[in-house]
Amino acid sequence: MAEASRKAPLPGSPLMTLCGLISHLRWVEYYWFHVIFLGEELAGPLTEATDDDPDPEMRTAVGIPLPRLLAEYEEQSARYRRLVSEHDLDSTAKRPLSDGRRVDLRWVILHLVEETSRHNGHLDVVRELVDGRTGA
Repeated sequence: MAEASRKAPLPGSPLMTLCGLISHLRWVEYYWFHVIFLGEELAGPLTEATDDDPDPEMRTAVGIPLPRLLAEYEEQSARYRRLVSEHDLDSTAKRPLSDGRRVDLRWVILHLVEETSRHNGHLDVVRELVDGRTGA
């Protein structure tokens, strides 16, 4: 599975790998919780994003073993569950969106539910194309 997790089975989507998608989810959550909600400075692979390379976290993930990506994502998710439990859902984000709006924690969580749901579907399709199993 190690090699398969780095495989991009969709010719038009060379970054759409299992590793890339897990890394993308991890860093998207980081962005919304740390950068937008908590107002911290951007760090990690997202600092390398450019117009020509908007998703460096997906590109660089093929060099990271899938078990490590999953463990880091699980660890981070536990931290975010604690963060959410320590704040009121009406708490306003410290950093505004690009359009100037200041969203609350409820909005951030709903946005991440949408993002995770969309990419969960991508993960299922990529996994099926990689290993051939359906309904797993």
